[in-house]
Amino acid sequence: MASLLLQNVTKVYKGNVTAVKDFTMDIKDGEFIVFVGPSGCGKSTTLRMIAGLEEITSGDLYIDGEYMNDVEPKDRNLAMVFQNYALYPYLTVYENIAFGLRLRHTPKEEIDKKVHEVSKTLGIENLLQRKPKALSGGQRQRVAAGRAIVRDAKVYLFDEPLSNLDAKLRAAMRVEIIRLHKTLNTTFIYVTHDQVEAMTMGTRIVVMKDGIVQQIDTPTNLYDHPSNKFVAGFIGTPQMNFFNVHAIRKTKHTYATPLGTNKELKLTLDFKDEFADREFDAILGIRSEDIYESDDADALEATVKVVETLGSECLVYLTFDNKDNKLVMDGDNEFVMKVQNRVEYGLDQRIKIKFKTDRVHMFDKTTEESILK
Repeated sequence: MASLLLQNVTKVYKGNVTAVKDFTMDIKDGEFIVFVGPSGCGKSTTLRMIAGLEEITSGDLYIDGEYMNDVEPKDRNLAMVFQNYALYPYLTVYENIAFGLRLRHTPKEEIDKKVHEVSKTLGIENLLQRKPKALSGGQRQRVAAGRAIVRDAKVYLFDEPLSNLDAKLRAAMRVEIIRLHKTLNTTFIYVTHDQVEAMTMGTRIVVMKDGIVQQIDTPTNLYDHPSNKFVAGFIGTPQMNFFNVHAIRKTKHTYATPLGTNKELKLTLDFKDEFADREFDAILGIRSEDIYESDDADALEATVKVVETLGSECLVYLTFDNKDNKLVMDGDNEFVMKVQNRVEYGLDQRIKIKFKTDRVHMFDKTTEESILK
């Protein structure tokens, strides 16, 4: 196992293009860290700087307390699994897995023992004499993982290894990689653009945007306590609904009114001091599972536009039908309610809904940072 420390790590390419800016993180022994974000956010570049495949422009990298900036990739004792598998097509599965060990002049008996141990762990013992062209995508991915694992490295790096697989195989391989992490009990750093992978695999997740870390936290805390609107919208499926609201403090509570409606939402939330005792415009965020149908007098009226049936649950797309104000952000005035059973609504049917006001999120209108304590 190994710990890593990244201090203000920055990568600037020619033309003054900053790919990663001031990346700082302390990674403990045995953690499963996931870097997640949209394409071009700098997550793979950060991984490649850890591996030594990209030069660090500024900042410091330490592995087990040892300064690594100028250490060659082969001397960092890291193993990396690439997106495109990078298998040698003319070698058998056995030879692909053993290739790195042979380069290090490992004794033949030890190579044979390690290859068979790893292939048994990954369930590919019966494939050792095949060549990559005779393997499925999932089998090739396991071989690529086996080639990395056989090295007994301090840290294992995964660069979007499942992106070329179909949905069913991706789910199966996620389970395999989680099981592998528990078996090896060592440090994994995993890059993906898929927030479902991030939420199900990581002990901690690093959310990145435009080369800048937005938040580092556990999956649960990212979901329940996003630090800004970007994190709130990126983590979770379907993405969080966002509404323009006007908020005002009355007695001991804050009331938020979605623009274009005359309904006040009583919020039992603690705001940061600068928002605690004044009126302000803000962005209210709420997840689809925290919207529900209600006949209460203070319920909001909405119109059904689309219903997606997903087996045990339904996604109901709604609108407030207000032409004068853009009530809902990022959705052409549509928002989503998740219903944990099968429902039948007609097109343009009017229903009444309420928000779970203890589950809403509030973001500053200008900075989009969370204004909750």
